Amino acid sequence: MGRLTGLLILAAALGGCAALSTLHTEVSTYGQWPPGRAPGTYAFERLPSQQARAQAQDALEAAARPALREAGFTETPAGQEPDVRVQVGARLTRVDVGPWGSQFGISGYWAGSRNPWWGPGWGLGWQAELPRYEREVGLLVRDHASGRVLYEARAGYEGSAVGDGRMLAAMFSAAMKDFPDPGVNPRAVRVPLEPAPR
Repeated sequence: MGRLTGLLILAAALGGCAALSTLHTEVSTYGQWPPGRAPGTYAFERLPSQQARAQAQDALEAAARPALREAGFTETPAGQEPDVRVQVGARLTRVDVGPWGSQFGISGYWAGSRNPWWGPGWGLGWQAELPRYEREVGLLVRDHASGRVLYEARAGYEGSAVGDGRMLAAMFSAAMKDFPDPGVNPRAVRVPLEPAPR
């Protein structure tokens, strides 16, 4: 019985991501993009810790590319200096629910039955709860020549699905949706989520 319950919960978590068509995020943006300056060309810049996890950072940068393209940036051709350097990062935190910090919560209740044949009855109710995941992506745009930070954007989302590259891409899209305007912080931004490949 426990194994079946676990499989049902896992299927619900995976299905939750597949069923999403719109992502509701919370976005905050900061900085002062120079008036009249075009987005120009960019190159990714990695921290030493990101260089040590090259494969994971490759995937993260791939998820950010469409958002940068939508904002008007173009990736610098090999051998050329970019106008700006871009750093991207992401955080995924699992928030366990339940009194013992596991994904299975126990909810007890006492109920008196009014059934005339059986008289009062008592029961203990079990409730399986999905874990929650908090995600955040961040993007920093720095002027290549001066090193000055021109724009910072963050987008957060919470839900029961672990998510994948499509969710990361949608979150980066939400983070850069209002570029170059800083906007009201924080604010709700809705973006479409690409359908899962069949």
